[in-house]
Amino acid sequence: MEIIIVYFVLSAALFAGAFVTKRRFGLLGLALAAGHLLSSIWGFDAGLVAGFFGFHGGPLTDAVVSSILVLLPAVLLLFHGYTYKGLVGRTIGAIMFTVLAVAFLSEPLSHVLVANGPAIMIYKALLDYRMTIIGVGMVVAIIDLFLTKPVHLSDKHRKH
Repeated sequence: MEIIIVYFVLSAALFAGAFVTKRRFGLLGLALAAGHLLSSIWGFDAGLVAGFFGFHGGPLTDAVVSSILVLLPAVLLLFHGYTYKGLVGRTIGAIMFTVLAVAFLSEPLSHVLVANGPAIMIYKALLDYRMTIIGVGMVVAIIDLFLTKPVHLSDKHRKH
């Protein structure tokens, strides 16, 4: 049961962050991929650094450090970048960001959280389709980047 609560709270926070800031999915999705790459490269070293600061090493510390490394680039980009204008785009973008982030975080969190009861089927399906969700999410993120219109230059910079 606790696994459902953890994923629900995490999903609600990720959705709220993306929805409130109105950021486009494309850049956030690619930032999640960059964070996953950083986590795979620096995960062990970051765990050692956390141990240096007094956090006891173990699966929980490793999962937290890996999760922070995955989310850090996307969280930083929540405060900068292109935005959606309409409510529908914001909602769809926030949902896609949340689903992709949960797919990226399912691997580090699987080392700490244990599913029991009715949550086992849902959790196993998430782990089974994780790579498919990530693959489709990356393609949609790239397409979203191509659909993003650049910001027009202000009138001061025009030659006229």
